[in-house]
Amino acid sequence: MNETAEQMRAGFVALIGAPNAGKSTLLNQMVGSKVAIVTHKVQTTRTRLRGIAIEGASQLVFVDTPGIFKPKRRLDRAMVQAAWGGAQDADLVVLLIDAQRGIDEDVARILEGLKEGGRPAVLALNKIDLIRREELLALADDLNKRFAFSDTFMISAERGDGVADLRAYLAEKMPPGPWLYPEDQIADAPMRSLAAEVTREKLFLRLHEELPYSLTVETETWNEFKNGSVRIEQVIFVQREAHKKIVIGKQGNSLKKIGELARKDLEEMLERRVHLFLFVKVRERWGDDPERYAQMGLDYPKE
Repeated sequence: MNETAEQMRAGFVALIGAPNAGKSTLLNQMVGSKVAIVTHKVQTTRTRLRGIAIEGASQLVFVDTPGIFKPKRRLDRAMVQAAWGGAQDADLVVLLIDAQRGIDEDVARILEGLKEGGRPAVLALNKIDLIRREELLALADDLNKRFAFSDTFMISAERGDGVADLRAYLAEKMPPGPWLYPEDQIADAPMRSLAAEVTREKLFLRLHEELPYSLTVETETWNEFKNGSVRIEQVIFVQREAHKKIVIGKQGNSLKKIGELARKDLEEMLERRVHLFLFVKVRERWGDDPERYAQMGLDYPKE
């Protein structure tokens, strides 16, 4: 770090949007490393996960929030609360919109929320490679008529197009001040939590239908050995015995495959040998257990 203290900037950027807008993909692009779950399923991000990026003399702390949608369950309400809380606490807000989907019910609700909150926001239209230019420009115009965005960016989070320009813009807008984290740190979640998220991602990718929304993963033990390797034990909590059978699979094949995929990612992330042990337990109505919400970093919403 060669920049002088006078030049240094640091601040928080909240990434908000509807489910599956591409927030986690954008976060990983911004940070240059995988710190967030990315799947084809909606609502995979449950907590406010912070990824840290350096741009020149600025340190950007990105808050990847859960997708904002119309909540139906207690867990849904906690996720939406976390998303708006992340927006309120940040120095800058980036609203990410899937250009293909345009202005749907969820986006309209978010725009109303931004108006009510009175916070300035930057618009980032994502997946621009999948839509015609005329439609894209019309969408940008429509959105800016509905809300006075401070600036508009056209990006492809998956391909990385336009991401560098957006990062440079955000870096200039950060408030002056010392960096908030060490230069080489890319996330502020404990490694135990990140490890649990890696396994949860594999469960989402491997399993289908509604089951993934009814499970959570917790890292119970983390033992490091003198040879540099680490033994990690995790519990996958499901709500029914039938769900447990699906996760384990015939002759344990499904759980074995999930463990292999998670271990591979963890070894890449930790740059060391990982011994991963997965257990599946039934905990009925874990979605109504305040302790589980605390484990996920969510406030437990009252009825």
